[in-house]
Amino acid sequence: MPHDTHSRPATARRSTNLSGTIRVPGDKSISHRAFMFAGLASGETRITGLLEGEDVLNTGKAMQAMGAKIEKIGGEWIIKGVGNGALLAPQAPLDFGNAGTGSRLTMGLVGVYNFESTFIGDASLSKRPMGRILDPLRQMGVQVKSSAGDRLPVTLHGPETANPITYRVPMASAQVKSAVLLAGLNAPGITTVIEPVMTRDHTEKMLAGFGAELSVETDRDGVRTIRLQGEGKLSGQTIDVPGDPSSTAFPLVAALIVPGSDITIRNVLMNPTRTGLILTLLEMGADIDILDERLAGGEDVADLRVRSSALRGVTVPTERAPSMIDEYPVLAVAAAFAEGTTDMLGLEELRVKESDRLSAVAEGLALNGVDCTEGDASLTVRGRPDGKGLGNAGGERVRTYLDHRIAMSFLVMGLASEHPVRIDDSAMIATSFPEFFDLMAELGADMEVEGSIPQ
Repeated sequence: MPHDTHSRPATARRSTNLSGTIRVPGDKSISHRAFMFAGLASGETRITGLLEGEDVLNTGKAMQAMGAKIEKIGGEWIIKGVGNGALLAPQAPLDFGNAGTGSRLTMGLVGVYNFESTFIGDASLSKRPMGRILDPLRQMGVQVKSSAGDRLPVTLHGPETANPITYRVPMASAQVKSAVLLAGLNAPGITTVIEPVMTRDHTEKMLAGFGAELSVETDRDGVRTIRLQGEGKLSGQTIDVPGDPSSTAFPLVAALIVPGSDITIRNVLMNPTRTGLILTLLEMGADIDILDERLAGGEDVADLRVRSSALRGVTVPTERAPSMIDEYPVLAVAAAFAEGTTDMLGLEELRVKESDRLSAVAEGLALNGVDCTEGDASLTVRGRPDGKGLGNAGGERVRTYLDHRIAMSFLVMGLASEHPVRIDDSAMIATSFPEFFDLMAELGADMEVEGSIPQ
């Protein structure tokens, strides 16, 4: 893999007394959508708190390539959008790098336009299946050319007029739901998405905020029906992006497992579709105080005070998976330091993330002395509260498979294990959490990237 020429191995060592107050970068899901809807809306949108990782910036570049004007002045992004239905044909392929969310949502947004658009990405993204997005687009009349197995590169050409469809999402996926709704923006009539299991609802909330005509009904079985009136007007907005719960997970778990820690994380998104990890950790006995709960831009936000805790193993039910799908790697690390056994169920979606995240986690845990069992769609971890024997005295490195969440999770593990934990590459952490090393150092964590100059 050509990426290896730029790999940056890193090591984390046992630390104590993490302390301080930090603010994690803006939520990745909301940042992607803010760039997209701002680029599509009429008039001007101003965004603060945007996550400036590579993934989100690639979404911004794609919107620029289709006519949006985007500039950063001070700490604020100012976007002049093209108006709904008025995207321009991109002159070159849209390169999304590692961004699964950016590429899939943009396919929905632009695929129904009556022009050609081509999507490309890095080696990791090019392995990820896109069929779940392309199938509903085909139903709307989009012509699709793709690599084997509906993988990138993908070229789309929309019909003269897209068909609005009623689409029942076959798996719990906010990306599929969102792609269909975004496609519906440029189709006449009503596009309907039926969601048997609720997933993160940032798209619905933000579309409504930009002025889309949208209704959501939930029946007694929890099945949600979302109806969007196509070809409506979207108007520019002011957005302050709250802190990303998936990034929050790393300092949060670090503070729970590192003895003597007491940290505060400010401005964390507390949308109920995203708080599965916090709920699970509280069940495990975590000392987490949820402070100053408030609303910001239609989303729930709070500050979290986290202190080191004696964790106990629990069973994490299948139905919780959609609200914490990105947090299982770091939950597995917390479980490694918990008393007893933690069973995580319903994890099949982890097989198709940036890596096969389930096997990558199990492999990394085993390498670092953790007693664990990988099932088809489950992971069982038998914890060792004192961290004795955990880590790798021999210096073997965890294989991260170019996956930022695997990299950060195992670095967190090294802060509480007896021996250091080393990973083969930390370069891709910049895709989602560019400030990770600086923020962790601020709290007192002992981590270093090989070949970098200590601060």
